[in-house]
Amino acid sequence: MPQPARRQRGLSLLGLLFWGALIAMAAVVGAKVTPTVMEYYTIKRAVDTIARGNPATVAQAKGEFERIKQVEYSIQLSGNDLEVTKVNDRVKIHFAYSREVALGGPVYLLLKYEGQSN
Repeated sequence: MPQPARRQRGLSLLGLLFWGALIAMAAVVGAKVTPTVMEYYTIKRAVDTIARGNPATVAQAKGEFERIKQVEYSIQLSGNDLEVTKVNDRVKIHFAYSREVALGGPVYLLLKYEGQSN
């Protein structure tokens, strides 16, 4: 009795090239976006620290942010970009900014970040 023909399985060369290019593009975008995400979390941590200290004035909160900014070189946001308010005798600090990431040639990725203290 002859054996039935087995169907070949696998990935063709074109399929391999397609998936390889797709994974490479995702890796490049991820590598370029990661520093901006890290900057966001650094700003968020700094804002939370300042708000926990409950500064007495807006100028004091912004000055504390500038002091932290001198230590954390990854922060490009200025203390003047912060919105400082008081809610129920607690300081709330809100920030919003955007970053452009060049992907190649005329292609850019615009990332908008927004956050506030806990």
